[in-house]
Amino acid sequence: MNLSEIFLSLLGAGKLPSPRISATVLAWIIGLGLLWALGAESLFTLAFALFIIGIFEITKEENRSGVHDPSWIVIDEAVGVWVALSVSASALRWLPSSAMNLWLLAAGALGAYLLMLLLAPSTIGWIRRNVKGGLGVMLDDVLAGFAAGLLVLLAAKGAQALLGH
Repeated sequence: MNLSEIFLSLLGAGKLPSPRISATVLAWIIGLGLLWALGAESLFTLAFALFIIGIFEITKEENRSGVHDPSWIVIDEAVGVWVALSVSASALRWLPSSAMNLWLLAAGALGAYLLMLLLAPSTIGWIRRNVKGGLGVMLDDVLAGFAAGLLVLLAAKGAQALLGH
C-alpha cells in the first residue's frame, strides 16, 4: 500500500470485512485517545484538517479509478466520528465531570453517528446521493457527525434537566 491508500483506508481498516463499520470503530477508539490526551478542540481541528486533505485525496483516487466512493475508502468515517466525539464532549462543560459521563457521551456519539449514517436523513442523504467527488464523500459524514453530536448534546441536556444538576 502506498501512503495515500494507508491514509484513505485508515491504516488498512478499509480493507477489512465490513470496512465502514471496522473503520468507524477503529476511528472511535483512536478518537477517544486523542480526546483524552488533547481535548475536544484539538480533535475537532484534526478532523477538519483530515476533511480538507481527504477531499483532495479521494477526488484523486476517484479520478484514477473511475469509481465513486469505493468501499475501502473510509477516512470519511474517521472524520465523521471525530466530529461527533468532539461535539458530544462539549457537554462535559455542564455535566458533572466524571469518567462515566465521558464514556456515556463517547458511546452515545458512536451510536448516534452510526444511526445517522444508516438513516441518512435530510441533507445528509441528499449530499450522499447528489454531491460527487471527494467533497460529497467527506461532507455527508461530517454532517452526520455534527447531527450525532447535537443529538448527544440534546440527550445530555435532557438528562441534566431530569436529574436537576
